Amino acid sequence: MFESLDFALAPGGALLLTGPNGSGKSSLLRLMAGLTPPLAGALTWDSVAVTEDPVAHRARLNFIAHQDALKPVLTVRETLVFCAALREAREDRLTIALERFHLTEFADLPCRVLSAGQRRRLALARLLVSSSELWLLDEPTTGLDDASTSDLLAAISGHRADGGRVAIATHLPLPITAAQLSLERFAPHRSAA
Repeated sequence: MFESLDFALAPGGALLLTGPNGSGKSSLLRLMAGLTPPLAGALTWDSVAVTEDPVAHRARLNFIAHQDALKPVLTVRETLVFCAALREAREDRLTIALERFHLTEFADLPCRVLSAGQRRRLALARLLVSSSELWLLDEPTTGLDDASTSDLLAAISGHRADGGRVAIATHLPLPITAAQLSLERFAPHRSAA
């Protein structure tokens, strides 16, 4: 994967992870989410290893991976209500999430009938109903048109303005002010056999 990697993500900060397929972008996000332990070193939050309190770490983050992770039988509204309940978030954020990602007219439709772009927008709308401080986004613009990408960028900007942190793995350039980390620099060198 990668080695000798060291970075910090301050409140209001963003980290863009770039590099070719297989360079470890998704792996680093999974490590940051606490789903994969580091082979060496430590992942810390306010100088405390996240392994000391993994429940608290999971509560402070929201991870949107490649798969949208939507239940086909739930409606758009039920999906967001369920997410809000899991995160003990206020349900009044539901309307904001529906409006931000232009899902209001689809609120009572089951997820199974949504297009790929609508499904992705719903997955991203879950960010707005949770109160998580850290957003981990793996290729978040997949399936989005330009207007939906602009909605995502506005959501990211608002989250950061409130002190939230964002780490994004992406193949596409995103017009946000962020620290950029090319993981190909940190990949261990392999010799040809």
